[in-house]
Amino acid sequence: MLIQLEPRNIPSKIWQVLSPMVAILATVILGFILFYSLGKPPIAALQTLLISPLTNFYGLSELTVKTAPILLIAVGLSVCFQGKVWNIGAEGQFTIGAICGGAVALAFPSINNYSLLLLSLIAGVLGGAIWASISAWLKVRFNTNEILTSLMLNYIAISLLNYLVDGILKDPQGFNFPESAPFNKFASLQPLIAGTRLHLGVILAVVAAVLIWGVLRQTFFGFSVRVIGSSAKAAIYAGIESDRIIWLTLLISGGLAGLAGVCEVLGPIGQLRPSISPGYGYTAIIAAFIGRLNPLGIILSSLLIALLYVGSELVQIKLGLPLALAGMFQGILFFFVLAADILIYNRVKIK
Repeated sequence: MLIQLEPRNIPSKIWQVLSPMVAILATVILGFILFYSLGKPPIAALQTLLISPLTNFYGLSELTVKTAPILLIAVGLSVCFQGKVWNIGAEGQFTIGAICGGAVALAFPSINNYSLLLLSLIAGVLGGAIWASISAWLKVRFNTNEILTSLMLNYIAISLLNYLVDGILKDPQGFNFPESAPFNKFASLQPLIAGTRLHLGVILAVVAAVLIWGVLRQTFFGFSVRVIGSSAKAAIYAGIESDRIIWLTLLISGGLAGLAGVCEVLGPIGQLRPSISPGYGYTAIIAAFIGRLNPLGIILSSLLIALLYVGSELVQIKLGLPLALAGMFQGILFFFVLAADILIYNRVKIK
């Protein structure tokens, strides 16, 4: 007996929408089995993980704070992925954006108005875009695999952050801890609601998702991205410059990741530290695919991924399980999404 996968002529549009829901259900079932095998009450554990963060205002505010960086990065990645430009370097672009924005905030402490905040945000966007442009230039100039170059640049960016917070950006009054001085109020994203950590970055993330959705759906650039993603030969026949699309998609993706990074350090964190991300750049890849590379769908998928982060913190506190539980559930969810995609785009034939 031989099992083969045969491509479908017309993949089901309905199942492309429903498959993430099926993947979520399968993840919950597997989570039930997992908690039971660990000797934890599965119903209570799943309630703590998936429902408890939604039962009070503070939990909802923390959910949106976690959603903002994931959403910004995932929306940028959706632009790249629709054009078959595989940017895996969002973690590094996030980090460089944080470094550039934080450095500007520290370099001009005498500016006593919110123009300093604007300059820091712009610096973060430019930093992320410039870091992504390295992969774009290598791809266009030498046809280098952007997966490898963008991924390796992540580790360079993180090493650079560690070097700077233990060097020239180190707080001289920080008791020798490797971190920068706290940013002053004119370079900080102040809470929008007292008693919470909600900040302007949450609004910027939603606005960015809507704008990118409009650009991809209503402009010639968006059409060009989709054509290249569907067929490189058709794009050449239509006169679409693939090099230009590579540059633009990576710059947009890097800029949004940089914006996420600078919003994170100017908002919830408040300073530069060696660790500013729990892996948002990688998690956003999962959010992008669960959202079907649609910026509006990614809003919902980013909320789901953020829920796993916040819920895992509660599970750690209440049930004593490790915080890595969030990453495990994200991986399980992504596995089921990919498995569903295989069946959507292929049919199983037994010979």
